[in-house]
Amino acid sequence: MIKIDILSDPICPWCLIGKTFLDRALEIRPDHVFTLEWHPYMLNPKMPKNGMDREEYLINKFGSKHNATEAYQKIIETLSEHDIDINFNNIKRTPNTLDAHRLIHWAGLEGKQEKAINSLFHEYFVMGKDISNDHVLSSIASDISMNHKSFNHAIKTNKDVKSIADRIKNASTKGVNGVPCFIVNNQYVLQGAQPTELWLKVIDETVKPNNTKLY
Repeated sequence: MIKIDILSDPICPWCLIGKTFLDRALEIRPDHVFTLEWHPYMLNPKMPKNGMDREEYLINKFGSKHNATEAYQKIIETLSEHDIDINFNNIKRTPNTLDAHRLIHWAGLEGKQEKAINSLFHEYFVMGKDISNDHVLSSIASDISMNHKSFNHAIKTNKDVKSIADRIKNASTKGVNGVPCFIVNNQYVLQGAQPTELWLKVIDETVKPNNTKLY
């Protein structure tokens, strides 16, 4: 198997788009040799623990509602073109994602990381849930059949907070300044939401003998 390490933030629309493109390629090539591992990154590391009103967040980030609308235009067009479901109107708050990353990490220890990623994206981008809320995260953990008792205890503590923060800092130190970021076989870096067609080329190159280049 060849590992793809993915740095992502569950409130990043391009991360959902990039995952969708990759998933579609993997579905087209069901005999692929890839395994995925997700790693933490925070677009807003200084976000208050309880998050903030999304409209306020967008105005602070882009300067005005008009600027925010323009900044999101490419995202809206990409979603429409590729039939990807995001309902921005449902999203009322922009959360701090540290605890969501803890959930992803713990889900990985139970072999359920992909389910956790899918659930977080769905709950935030489709349902508009606040994924910094312990009850929302607990519900996700239950839905994907994690050890619910263990999760509910751990989420109320500082377990793995420092290690997650250190991993995020380490990624930034190594030059990662945006997500999604895909690292293939610990050698090749693909930054941003790469199209399904490119992923198909990557998959096909991996099965060629004496391969020295993935894309």
